[in-house]
Amino acid sequence: MSTLSFTKMQGCGNDYIYIDCFRQQVEDPAALAVKLSDRHKGIGGDGVILICPAEAADAKMRMFNLDGSEGNMCGNGIRCVAKYVVDRGIARGDTVRIETRSGVKTCQVHRETGLVTVDMGEAEFSPEDVPVKLPGEQVVGRRVRVAGGEYPITCVSMGNPHCVVFGGDPEELDLPALGPRFERDPLFPQGVNTEFIQVLDPHTLTMRVWERGSGETLACGTGACASVAAAIANGYCPAGEDVTVRLRGGELTIRVEGRRVWMTGEAVTVFQGTVEV
Repeated sequence: MSTLSFTKMQGCGNDYIYIDCFRQQVEDPAALAVKLSDRHKGIGGDGVILICPAEAADAKMRMFNLDGSEGNMCGNGIRCVAKYVVDRGIARGDTVRIETRSGVKTCQVHRETGLVTVDMGEAEFSPEDVPVKLPGEQVVGRRVRVAGGEYPITCVSMGNPHCVVFGGDPEELDLPALGPRFERDPLFPQGVNTEFIQVLDPHTLTMRVWERGSGETLACGTGACASVAAAIANGYCPAGEDVTVRLRGGELTIRVEGRRVWMTGEAVTVFQGTVEV
């Protein structure tokens, strides 16, 4: 048995257990994520994120979901990683580069407000890039049979797969029943994160999200980015302007110019501790 130091951080309620691998090693991160993420028998969180050395960036982020699966990218998580490496002097200055499985992302830490802005890269609409098993150059507002019903879906990749569904108040949905049906539908060979969106006005969306491997979470950064990109593609929101996405855990500000997406939101340290593993 060994002792492992950790930092609990959250962005809009999307909470992870962060482990500094500059100073310690983790042998089996998948099993560790399952054990530590349990909210009754562990530390509690949406998963585990390792902050590791990187050759071509200030740090490397590896994220593991509640079920132990490794994700490609986490928008709320990368903001917390950026704040962590700045606060601890791992990175010099307030502009940091974080390596992910979806490429290297540039983050700007705003010390005066505690907010972090991330260049999330480009939103991809090609079905092959998502991936989703539907024909055509893109899937935007297309009504298809999925998850046991018919829904108008827009499919977007933000380094991980998203299915965005626009409709009424998402609080009225039975998401614990509906979310898994989307996640495991054969249309999505790698599973999918599903965002249920109500358009309040051209600059405000409200959202609930079901994340593959984790279930419903209070927020999803890549999901908010995908949802704004989808809203622009469907004509609900303007391009090149800030759009506020209201999630159960807080708010994110998203701006899409062309296909490039910027996300701004909080990154908060909750507590630090050690655990025997």
